[in-house]
Amino acid sequence: QVHLVESGGGLVQAGGSLRLSCAASGGTFSRNHMGWFRQAPGQEREFVAAISKSGRDTDLEDSVKGRFTISRDNVNRAVFLQMNSLKPEDTAVYYCAADSGVIMYTHSGPYDYWGQGTQVTVSS
Repeated sequence: QVHLVESGGGLVQAGGSLRLSCAASGGTFSRNHMGWFRQAPGQEREFVAAISKSGRDTDLEDSVKGRFTISRDNVNRAVFLQMNSLKPEDTAVYYCAADSGVIMYTHSGPYDYWGQGTQVTVSS
């Protein structure tokens, strides 16, 4: 059982930056691919970024490439999402998730464990 807690959300003006953190407890963190997803009001949850168990491989949704970076610290059991050049359309609740499977997925289905989410609001 992996327990995930996100932090770092908040209100920021367009063009600003935020760094989201996700702290993990329980289980073996380095055996999980990690993902970030987001859900805006009235919309479905969507993929944002994923990072492999070792941290060697990453994937980003097209609209955030060049602006967001995902990283992880397996020693301290945390995953991060650095968000730069934020836009109002990035406004959403951001969730981190863990998947112990073999393949690193970019959709939410295979992810076993989820955090409670952190709100990111970007004002124009």
